[in-house]
Amino acid sequence: MNLRSVPRAAVGGYIKAVRWPIDRAAGMFGRGDGHSRVEAVVDRADAAAREVAGTALDDDALKGEATRRRTAANERERADALREQADAREAEAKERAATRKQQAQSQRAQAKRQASAKRKQAETARTDKQRSAAETEARRKEAAEQAAAKREEAIDAQARRDRLDALEERSEALDQREEALTAADEAKRLEGAAARAKAGRKS
Repeated sequence: MNLRSVPRAAVGGYIKAVRWPIDRAAGMFGRGDGHSRVEAVVDRADAAAREVAGTALDDDALKGEATRRRTAANERERADALREQADAREAEAKERAATRKQQAQSQRAQAKRQASAKRKQAETARTDKQRSAAETEARRKEAAEQAAAKREEAIDAQARRDRLDALEERSEALDQREEALTAADEAKRLEGAAARAKAGRKS
């Protein structure tokens, strides 16, 4: 052990003694971001103390230890920053995934509603078409029945007219026969009267 190792050991022991309650308190935070930040602050303070002691004692070993501890603190802070960025990205990715999942669920629900609405529209259209076809068929049958009834009515009217014409012709024929019989009777009467008149002149 040389002369410089004694104050170096004293400085190291002092710093460890000062750090001990701080490290113990930091340990209570657990291995989280708070613990890492406390460790970084303590390491920087440790490095600064060793830097000051190394300069005062002109001890390159203490200065080198200070540089290593400062570099380690910087690396730890850099690692913490990277970890925080990674955690932030992971949180964002989870949030995006949750958003996409929610959007997908919403889209599926909307598609389901649209499909149901389309099925209802198709069913309504099919029902309307069937009802319209039934109404059209009913109107066609009614029109056919009305046309048939009109034809039957026209046939009956024509038959009545034909019977009436036949009766009128028969009536005319009877009238003519009666007139003929009347004329024949009148002719016989006149002939008889002429015969009687002639007989009367001869006698």
